[in-house]
Amino acid sequence: MTPRVSWLDRTAETVRTLLADMAADPNGQYEPCVYETGRLVTLAPSLPGHRQRVRFLLAEQHDDGRWGGPDEYDLVTTLSATEALLTERRRPGATPAVARAADLGVEALSRRLARPGSLPDTVAVELVVPALLSDVNAHLARLGRAPLPEPAGTRPDLVEAVRDALAEGHALPEKLWHSLELFGPSATAAASVRPERTAGGGHLVGCSPAATAAWLGDDVLADERHPGVAYLLAVQHENGGVPVAAPLSLFERSWVLSTLLDTGVPLTAPRPVLEELRRSLHAAFGDEGAAGGLGLPVDVDDTAAGLHALALLGSPRSPDCLRRFDRGDHFFCFPEERTPSTSANAHVVQALGALLALPRNSLVLDDESRAWCADALATVVRWLKENQHADGSWTDKWHASPYYATVCCAVALARHGGSAAREAVDRAVEWVLATERDGGAWGRWSVTREETAYAVRVLLVAGERSAGRGADQVATAAARGARYLLSRWSDERPHPPLWHDKDVYTPTRIIRTEILAALYAAHTDPRTAPLLADADLPVVVTGSGAA
Repeated sequence: MTPRVSWLDRTAETVRTLLADMAADPNGQYEPCVYETGRLVTLAPSLPGHRQRVRFLLAEQHDDGRWGGPDEYDLVTTLSATEALLTERRRPGATPAVARAADLGVEALSRRLARPGSLPDTVAVELVVPALLSDVNAHLARLGRAPLPEPAGTRPDLVEAVRDALAEGHALPEKLWHSLELFGPSATAAASVRPERTAGGGHLVGCSPAATAAWLGDDVLADERHPGVAYLLAVQHENGGVPVAAPLSLFERSWVLSTLLDTGVPLTAPRPVLEELRRSLHAAFGDEGAAGGLGLPVDVDDTAAGLHALALLGSPRSPDCLRRFDRGDHFFCFPEERTPSTSANAHVVQALGALLALPRNSLVLDDESRAWCADALATVVRWLKENQHADGSWTDKWHASPYYATVCCAVALARHGGSAAREAVDRAVEWVLATERDGGAWGRWSVTREETAYAVRVLLVAGERSAGRGADQVATAAARGARYLLSRWSDERPHPPLWHDKDVYTPTRIIRTEILAALYAAHTDPRTAPLLADADLPVVVTGSGAA
C-alpha cells in the first residue's frame, strides 16, 4: 500500500519553497496576457522573439475567433489580438495562418459589437476600447471593408485629446503612463514620461511591457543592447507571451504574506528570506504610500496591503500615508477614479485593524493616530456594509468574480467589524452556501480552484460566529470545498484570468497562496479537521523521508 502523509505535514516545505521563490523573483509570478502581447506584436516587431509572440496569439484564439473570457471579458482581448494580427498580415513574410486568424477575429468583433453589452470594468477600458477599435477600423478601411461600431461607454474624444496633447508636447498624467501604448506615435520618447530602472538594470515605463515598447519605439528596440530590450526579454515567457504588468513585487509579496499570516500559516522560510521580504516591503514605501510595482503610481490598495503585512510581521509602519486617500465615507484608490473598490477598502479595514491591535505604547501610533484609525475603521466598515448586494455578496473593480470581493470584505468585517458587521457577515456566509455547485466547488461561470478557495475561507473565517445556518452545515460545505481543492492540489493547469488590469490576468503565486490558506484553515479548524481525516495526500517514501 502506498504510504500516506497528512496535508499539514507538507505545509512547512510548501511555504518554505513558496517564500524562497518569491524572495528571489523580482517580477512576481504572473501568467502571460493576450492584450499586452498583442500590443508588442504591433509596436515591437524588431524586438527579439517576435515570431514567438505571434505564435502565442495564434495559439490563444478560440474556435469561434474570439480571444479572452466569457461575457464582456472577450472585447479588450479580441480587439488587441485582432489589431495585432491585422498589422502583422501587412508585413513581409506573414503566413496564411495570420490572415485567417485576423479575419476570424474581425468576424468575432462584428458579432460582439452588433449586440448590446456592457464594457468590463478593467483599467482605462473607456480609452482602451476606442483606441484599439480606431486602429482596427483603419485596417478595415484599407481592405475596403465597413467599420465596426463604437460601443456605448467609451471615450474616443479623450483618446484623441490625449494624443493631441502629447503631439503638442504637453505632460501626460502619471496614471496614464501604464497605458501609454494607446496614444499613438507621439508616445515615443514623450518628454514627460520617466523610465524606471529595474533591479536587473533594464528600463521600463509604467510597469508595462506595452507602455515600455511604445515609449522606446521599434527603432530603439532593434538594438539588443538597450536596457529596455533587457526588461522586455526578461518578462517574456517561453511561449512568447508577456504579462500585463511587471514587476509587481510589492503587490505579490504583501498579498502572500498577509494571507498566510492572517490565516495562521507558519512562515517556515529561513530568516534571511523573511528578512529580505520584510525589507523589500519597507523599501516600497515613500511618504505618500506604496505602489504595487515599479513605475506605477501610489495607490491605497497596495499601501493598505503593505501596512497590513508589515503589522502582521511585527514590523509596523505609521498609517499616516493612508490619510491622503480618505474621501470621508470610504478610501479611493486613485484620484478621480471611475468606481470605488470594495476590496481596497476591505484591505484598509485589515490594515487599520492590525495597527489598532498593536500595544498602546507602539511607536507607530500616537494617541491622535490611534483615534483617527478607530474613526476611519468604523467609517469604512459602515461603507462596506452599505455596498453589500442584496444577495449577500460583494463585487469589485479589481476582479471578475464576486467570490473575490466577498472573501475580502467578509474576512475583513469578521476580523475587525465587530458586532456592527455581524449581519453583513452572516449574509455573506448564506450567499456562499446558496451558490455551491455540485461536487463542493464554486465559480462565477464555471468551477475554479481560485474561487473555491475564497468560498472555503468565507465559510471558515466569516462563519466562525455565524448566527445564520447551523455550524454543521457551514463545516460540511467548507470540508467539501477543501476536498475539491485537495483533489486538485497538484493540478498544474493555468488558472483562468479573473483579475483586472488593462485586461484580465492571472497572479499564479497569489492564487496558489489563497488555495494553501484555505486548506490550512480547513485542516486546523476543529469543525472541519475531523471531516478531512481520510483526505490526506498519497506520497512515495524513499529512504528516510517522503518524496
